[in-house]
Parts: sequence; C-alpha cells; structure tokens
Amino acid sequence: MAINRRDFIRASLGSAALASLAACSNGAKDACCGADGCCGNAQLNLSFQEGIAPGETLAEKLDFMENLGVVGLEVGGSVRGGGFLGDRVEELKQALNGRNIKISAICAGFRGFILSEEESVRQECIDTMHQIIEAAGALGSVGVIIVPAFNRQVPVKPHTAETREFLCEQFKAMGEFALRHNTTVIFEPLNRREAHYLRQVGDAASLCRDIDCEGVKLMGDFWHMTWEEVSDKGAFITAGKKYLQHVHVASRKNRIMPGLDGEADNYIDGFQGLKMIGYDKYVSFECGYRGDDRAGAVTAAVQLLREQWEQA
Repeated sequence: MAINRRDFIRASLGSAALASLAACSNGAKDACCGADGCCGNAQLNLSFQEGIAPGETLAEKLDFMENLGVVGLEVGGSVRGGGFLGDRVEELKQALNGRNIKISAICAGFRGFILSEEESVRQECIDTMHQIIEAAGALGSVGVIIVPAFNRQVPVKPHTAETREFLCEQFKAMGEFALRHNTTVIFEPLNRREAHYLRQVGDAASLCRDIDCEGVKLMGDFWHMTWEEVSDKGAFITAGKKYLQHVHVASRKNRIMPGLDGEADNYIDGFQGLKMIGYDKYVSFECGYRGDDRAGAVTAAVQLLREQWEQA
C-alpha cells in the first residue's frame, strides 16, 4: 500500500501520542504533559477578537460572548487615531468589571519591525512594544503577539545565523521587560505568503528554548498551520506547555468563521495535541465573516469547536 510522507509522519506521531498517554496514566511527568503534570489539566478557553461578536457597542459584544460562555477578549495593541493600548486600559477594565471574561492576548499594534536593517525602525518597534507590553500587564493579558518581519517589510536583515543570534538578543531583552510587567511577548509563526522568517511552531519553540526567558513564548494559528505544518498535533507537542501561550483559530480554506469551510474545518488533530500537553490558556477567534447571520455563524462555530474538543 502506498503511503505519502505526511501520512507516515502522522502515523508516527499517533504512535508517539499513545505512548505518551500511557506514560501519563502511570503518573509520569513526561515532556508532553509539561512540568505541571497531566493532560487532564487541558481546557478549551474560548476567546474572541473584538470584531468577532455581533453588537454595536463593546457592552453588547460582551453580553453576547457571556451568553455563549466565551471567557477571553483579544484586543489590538493600537487604537484608532494613532494611539496605543494604554489609552484603553481604564475603558477595558470598566467594561470587564464583574464579567466572566478576561483579556486574553494583545494582537500586535506595534510600529516598525525588529529585523529591519534600519536602526530607527528597530527602535520604533522596541519603543512601541514597550508601551503595549506595559498596558498588557496592567490588563492581566497573557502576552503581546509579535511577528519579527512580514514579507512586505524591507529592508530586512538576511536569514543568517547572525540574524538569528540578533533576534534572540533582542527578544531576551524584550521578554525580561515583559516579565517586569507580569506578561510575555509571543512569537507568531505565519505562512510563507505573509512571512518567510518564522513559519513553523517548531522554529518558534527553538527560538524560545535558546532565548531561555520566561517572558518569551509562542503561539500557533490554525490558519497558518494549515499551510506550514505536517501535523497540528505534532506542532503543539513540539511547543509543549512550557512555550505555547496562545492559539488562533479560523476556517481552514478562507480564514472565515470556523465551520463555514465545511469538512475542511477539522481541528481535532490539533486539539489532541493541546490536550496532550495540558494546554489551559486561550483559543481565540481571528477570522473574517461572510453571510447575513453573524450571530448564527458565531454560535455554530463555538458549538463546532466544543464538539471537536470533546471528540479529541
């Protein structure tokens, strides 16, 4: 029987997963389950970016989210008019007061980029990230998402060992700053159409390991992983509970609401990986929408993810 490379690796990872689960059942604190001990700690904590829920006001959106049992709100690091998240800290605190919803991650919003060849552009990235990190800490966020460089951002440092060392140095300093503000910075791997430098969860995990700072973490995005990962499960296991700080989800063909791309929207393999490492942070909707019934589509998407989490 013919078997392709992707199927072979999936089968191998499946065998490894069974072995890991057997170890967990015997009480072993192996690498897959993280230092805290067990796969049973995993939780599906759903989060929405601010534009996902229907509603004219933030209060209406939060009401909708609470009714669905969504427990996280992901906001951007920049605000309209050119400011940054610090301008919204009090607004968000008041809006969430008394609710069962917390700020999950902060989605970028910085200016410049850290791998620029121009020092002024790199410094702009550092300065604006510091502002966002301070606000993220004040809001109790799990971290601020950052991409080292998008394809459109030039001139950019070459993809060399020296550039990697430079990136590690810059992020160690940024991660230490984040720790002082009780939060983290989060690497986001993207697909090759958006970024060439950092595309796979394993690459980000390798950077986190070498940086060796609790303030530097990574995330996985099911949309980007569709194009770059051989196995969602394998990618999340590679990151482990130690490094995986956040997860994004969208439909797997058109990056719209989960479920709207039909059978392609299968997240079970990835959810199995999250369960294996005892993931207990947020899975956050980052997607668009097509149709006339946003409320219905969002509700169906939440139900789909919960059903697939149980199937995992």
